[in-house]
Order: sequence, then structure tokens, then C-alpha cells
Amino acid sequence: MTDTNDKLLKLRHSTAHVMAEAVLQIFPEAKIAIGPAIENGFYYDFDLPRSLKPEDLEEIEKRMQEIMKAKLDFVKKVVTKDQALEIFKNQPYKLELINELPETEEISTYTQGEFTDLCRGPHVENTRDLNFKAFKLLNVAGAYWRGDEKRPMLQRIYGTAWDNPKDLRAHLDWLKEVEKRDHRRLGKELDLFSLHEEAGPGLVYWHPKGARVRHEIEKFWKNEHYKNGYELLYTPHVGKSWLWETSGHLDFYAEGMYPEMIMDKANYYAKPMNCPFHIMIYKNSMRSYRDLPFRWAELGTVYRYEKSGTLHGLMRVRGFTQDDAHIFCTPDQMESEIIEVLRFSLFFLKSFGFEKIQAYLSTRPEKAVGDPALWKAAEESLKKAIESEKLEYDIDEGGGAFYGPKIDLKIKDAIGRSWQLSTIQFDFNEPERFGMTFVDTDGKEKRPYMIHRALLGSIERFFGVYLEHCAGAFPVWCAPVQVALIPVAEAFNDYAREIETKLKAMDVRVWADLSDDRMNQKIRKAQNEKIPYMLVLGEKEAESKAISLRPRQGEQKNLIPFDDFTQFLMEKITNKDLL
Repeated sequence: MTDTNDKLLKLRHSTAHVMAEAVLQIFPEAKIAIGPAIENGFYYDFDLPRSLKPEDLEEIEKRMQEIMKAKLDFVKKVVTKDQALEIFKNQPYKLELINELPETEEISTYTQGEFTDLCRGPHVENTRDLNFKAFKLLNVAGAYWRGDEKRPMLQRIYGTAWDNPKDLRAHLDWLKEVEKRDHRRLGKELDLFSLHEEAGPGLVYWHPKGARVRHEIEKFWKNEHYKNGYELLYTPHVGKSWLWETSGHLDFYAEGMYPEMIMDKANYYAKPMNCPFHIMIYKNSMRSYRDLPFRWAELGTVYRYEKSGTLHGLMRVRGFTQDDAHIFCTPDQMESEIIEVLRFSLFFLKSFGFEKIQAYLSTRPEKAVGDPALWKAAEESLKKAIESEKLEYDIDEGGGAFYGPKIDLKIKDAIGRSWQLSTIQFDFNEPERFGMTFVDTDGKEKRPYMIHRALLGSIERFFGVYLEHCAGAFPVWCAPVQVALIPVAEAFNDYAREIETKLKAMDVRVWADLSDDRMNQKIRKAQNEKIPYMLVLGEKEAESKAISLRPRQGEQKNLIPFDDFTQFLMEKITNKDLL
């Protein structure tokens, strides 16, 4: 951690304590929970006698400023467990934390003024080290105690704190941009998708325009997979319980699965992932080393029972479509397959304009299945693939799943946020548990290697990330409407219909605004819809069989021959131009 980050961590953690003191001054009966520093800010959870209102945050801010100006020292004190229990005897959430601490762990408190908190630190030395003009309370959200939906719902106050007012203003401006790009807001404004709590939380309803964008992304996905040596599969949405018992999901993941269904006196589950079904296809025939590798991909919809408090638009849902693939190969093929799948992953991400990509290599944990020598070979293959692509990467020692090491790829979007999208994951577990084999050159049966791979993660989450990345202004190749026709008066509607017919014959998604609205209103509507190209059609255009081109960004160009425009447009679509 850099000195700058360390300084901000202390500043934000200390500001959280000041906020807790201010809340207790206003609500003496409040019960306090936890208040850590987080990226770009801090939060604190409270059990309060009533729901907070926006004006409450203003009052809390004023109290915080007074505390900061009072120049109070942050004083650390090491206490015994009994002393801690006495100090926090009226704070049940703190008592729970204290009672769970190991006997060998040091217990410390920090006090500023009349406020004492159970805390390891670190903190600034004095409240004068906090800039009372460089913090802001942002919002209140609900948060279950310790993330457990069966525990009390607390009120979480989020805030941000910086060294100086300039940095605070820059961050608040960035937050406005984040809000403007919120995929839930854009999804509603652009009529792309909806979610209906009353019909089932965490399930996505794709509207025609959103479905069109999704279709174009999936069409590109399928075509590129065929070009790169993959075959596509379709598998069921439910399977008998023995599949999940064999794979181990019922042992490790039962809480994340939908409840069992009884059909024909057998137990079935909605699939939480596609891999056991792909394994069933593999086991349908005897396999030879000559057959391998198999590269099998599927846009398979899976169902996971995420806690209601974690659901978030398209980013966290209960039904989603994984852009899944499994590669079954021989040990000799492992390295070349990993290099190729990483290359393919990077090609895909860059095709959508993501250039800033960071890799994370997770290695063998203490509890792992499979021969350590296989783990070592797999980790070396992953590392060699990353280095061959000259990617920046971090190693997460011991961070792999119990069944194999993996690479995660994180991208940065247009406003600098990181998103984890692609994953390349070895699996030494399922080939063994399902008894997968192939006949090798020596005539003996051996285990194939299995590699899980997702390029986009899921269609839903990627759609949300991409929607925010481009702020709803999709590139022309996947925009729901590519061209808007704007006749300047009713007299030119017939020319608009003529242009519309020609563009539709070229498979262009076109919309002709033949309403009675004025031209400027039509233009504004098309701009709000973020349509890439508007064609303004008037007397001169109709006479010369031309168009006046008004792009989504840039100046209008008048009287362009229609054939010149279509050539330009088709090149943009064919090349999947991002601009």
C-alpha cells in the first residue's frame, strides 16, 4: 500500500468514527455495529429508533464538523475481554463481536472525545487532521447484520472523505457520472429491460430493444466461437439430484441452489451451472486421444438463489445466461489450449473497446484435490499464457478454488471502474468424480484435463457493464436502432418511406419518425434514444436522392448521396466500429 493510500485509509476510518459519535449525539439510544474504510470512502452500520431522512444526514454532517474542529485525540487502549464486555455492555452488536474473538487476539479500543469504539485501527492522531470541508455523507442503505438476511436489518450510512475540497469535488463529479450511467436508470430510459419484484426478484425481462442488442452480441459470440474451433451445445435447465451430488455442488453450494423439485418420484434441481451437462455429453461415447481437444460452448441459462439483499439490477440476478465453455484435452495439449483461450478472451474484450485489462492468477490453496504436480503444471501454463500476452498480472497465492487454479481478467470501463469478466479455470475435481476417460496412445484409459472458461461472465452482467461503459450509446453494429429518418415536413414522408424500404432491405435497423412533431423535436427524441445516425430529409434531399447526415456526435453533413452513406454505414457495421 502506498503512503497516499495509507493516509486516506486512516483518514476515512477516522471519519467513520467521527460519524458514529455524531449519530450517538443525535440518537443516544442507537446501537452501533461496524464502520470500516472502503474504496473512496467509509460507512457505518446503525440500529436506530427510526428511519433516517435526507435532512438527518445534514444534521449529522454539522455535528461531525464540530467534532473535527474540537481537536480531539484518537487514543488507543488495549483492554482485556472482560473490560471490553463491560465497556460495551449496552451495545449488543459489539458484544457479539467481542465474544467471538480468539482468546489470543489483542483487544483494543479507540476513543475520541466521549466516543469509544472497538477497533484495531489505524487512525489519524487528532480530529484536526481531518478536513471538515473535504467529506460528504452520501446516502443511507439497508444492510443485514453480518450479511445474514435472518439477522436484523441495520441502516448503513455511506460517506466519502478526502485530503482537500478539490479532491472531494472531483469525486462528487465522478459520482454524478456514475449515477448518469447507472444501467438500471438507462435500462428504463431506453426501454431495454425491466425487473418485476412482484413476479419474481432477480429475474430479467428483456424488452424488444434490449433483446435486439443482446441478439447482436450473442450472434457475434456464436460466430467467433465457430471461427475459433468451438462447437455449440444446448443442454436442459433441470437435472436429477445425483448430478449435483456427483459434482459436489450439493455439498458445497446447496444454499445457492433453488429448492429441489419432485418429479416422477425423483429429485430434480434447476441447474446452477452447465458443466455436469457437458460432462454427460462427453461420457456419451468412448473418447480417444485422436478426438481431443473438445471445445464446447453454450449460452446456458442457470439459476442461483442469491440472497434478496445482494440482488442489484443486472449485476446480481437469480436467473442468468453464462457464456460458458469447457475444454477437454490431453495433458500434452494443456499449455497450447490455455494460451489460445487467453488470446480468445482478450480478443473478445478488446472487440468491445476494453483495452485496460489486468490478470489475476490464483494458485493452489491448502485444501485442494488433485496431484500437486498437476497443479504446478497447470499454474505454470496459466502463468506462461499471461506472460505470452504481455499482460500485467498479480498472483493470489493460495487463492484458487479447491479444484484448480485460475486466471481472472478485470477490465476498466470508460470512467475507470474495474469489473471482473473473463475466467479461465482448471478443474481436477469433476473429471475424477464423473469417471471421465480417454484412450491414450498406449491403449490405456486416462483422465482428460478439464478447463472451464467464460469470456463475458454472464450475458446479463456483461450487458449491465457494457451499458454503463458506453452510457447507453451503443456502437452502430449492436445498437437497437441504427438509423433514424427525420423528414422535415409531412410532404417528405414518402421519401422517408422510400429510404426506409431500402435500408430494411440491407438489414439495417431503421426507424422513420413520421409524427407531426417539429424537426427539432424529432432530432431531440432520436438523440435521447441515442440512435447513432439521423438522416434529415427535406426538399433538396428528395430532389437529389441524397440525405443530410446528423451523427449522434459531431456536426451535420448536408446532401450526401444515399449510396455513399450506405457504403459508409455498412463498413461501420461490418467492421464493428466502436466509434
